[in-house]
Amino acid sequence: FSPYSSASSSMIGPIIEELAEEYGEKVTVGKVDVDSNPKTSMDFGVRSIPTILIIKNGIVVDKHVGVTTKAALAEKIDKALAG
Repeated sequence: FSPYSSASSSMIGPIIEELAEEYGEKVTVGKVDVDSNPKTSMDFGVRSIPTILIIKNGIVVDKHVGVTTKAALAEKIDKALAG
């Protein structure tokens, strides 16, 4: 979740895209523009951006707020896939 024009979005965006490509069909990756989708942001309790949610079977199983590394996000995804 982030506004498409934010600096943090431009830093985390390429990482998210790389992970989407690397994990392929194992995961579904989506981006939500908080400015265009305020209700969705509120529904998921997004208060800071960027916010990355790991959702499994419709339930948020992990969450990260702020910019992070590709390795840290991959670890969260791997954990969700294993669990």
